[in-house]
Amino acid sequence: MFAPSELVIQEGESLGLTQPPTVQVLANGTTVIAQRMPGATVNFSLWMGCGSQHEPDKHNGMAHFLEHMVFKGNDRIPLGQFEQRVERVGGMTNAATSQEYTQFFVTTAPQDFPEVAPLLIDLVMAPGLADEEFQRERQVVLEEIRRTQDVPQRRLMQRVLELAFAGLPYARPVLGPAAGVAQLTPQAMQAFHQQWYGPERLTAVVVGDLTVEHLLEVVVPCLSERQGGDPAPGCPFPNPVCTFLHGEELVDDVQQARLVLSWRVPGLTDFNTVCALDALAMILGQGRTARLVWELRHERGWVTGITVQNMSFVHQGLFWIGVQGSAAHLPAVLEVIGEHMARLAAEPIGATELAHLRRRVASRFIFANETPAERAALYGYYQTVLGDISPGLGYPGTVGSLQAGVLQQVAQTYLTPALMGQVVMRPQG
Repeated sequence: MFAPSELVIQEGESLGLTQPPTVQVLANGTTVIAQRMPGATVNFSLWMGCGSQHEPDKHNGMAHFLEHMVFKGNDRIPLGQFEQRVERVGGMTNAATSQEYTQFFVTTAPQDFPEVAPLLIDLVMAPGLADEEFQRERQVVLEEIRRTQDVPQRRLMQRVLELAFAGLPYARPVLGPAAGVAQLTPQAMQAFHQQWYGPERLTAVVVGDLTVEHLLEVVVPCLSERQGGDPAPGCPFPNPVCTFLHGEELVDDVQQARLVLSWRVPGLTDFNTVCALDALAMILGQGRTARLVWELRHERGWVTGITVQNMSFVHQGLFWIGVQGSAAHLPAVLEVIGEHMARLAAEPIGATELAHLRRRVASRFIFANETPAERAALYGYYQTVLGDISPGLGYPGTVGSLQAGVLQQVAQTYLTPALMGQVVMRPQG
């Protein structure tokens, strides 16, 4: 166990916490984070440092399929028993897979937490992967893939990722291609689980209305039983992130045209730059009074929707602007976006706008971390992707310390026309 840093203590105080989270590393490498938080629930989540980027190409979709299979029981927990116990006491459970992690969680009343937490640990660390259930669940996953492909915006964004991250694992769909998922086997999944689901890759987070001692007494013995195997291999990534991207035009069954502009940018390992890019995304397109939203939607009425996001993975990221509207307005929309991007590079952000940004970031951070589930997600995410919760807790302070000159320099370095990718989706006919 280690003492929390000054940064953790300061940000904990800004969230109104009486004590910062306790972080403990077990002998087998598992990280356990626990915190008492007043309320009516306890959230327990398991974060495995394994996602779609860790799959070989031929097994794309394995991590997500495995997430499904975890809930299909094992020799000690029959199919459906875990869900029945959770729902019987009014709890809820779910899971999610991303490029870089898989998360499993259960939320219950404090008195029910000791019963269900050990069951979730057992399922995640030792899934049964019975052949009959494997074949049945494969059809569920294939249907999920089909539903995703039915949504034009998802098809568009997947194409953007394929072009922007060509040759990198981030380009692959988390769900995998239907043809590939149809060929996966229980034996291959067992080998994947053995390789990537070791205790040294696991972060367990428990937040709720029980003492930290009680929370740890429930989960630590179960987690300590798990023994590690051979260390999983690393996933190499190329260093350059500023390269010319792509241009492509698609025709699809849509009523309105869609445009996505994108720039490859640094990932979370360059956390200060990520914070600056997040700030620029907020200035441009997050909120009714954001620069692009105000001009393109409210003043000119050229678009019906606009999104600006800085998508951050560990090693690299993608800053993107997406708009939806009449195809006839796309040339003018492109011109306006170009003017705003040039303005970011040419002019420092004004003091009033910068102060407004800082207040919004601080408020959003507090509002987004008010429940045990939200707080557990904050801790689990940063511990899993960066091996440290301090950057997440210090996020408002990092953004708040950014000066106008730094934001301008980041825009000049990463968000230039020469580094921009463009994908257009036009209606048929």
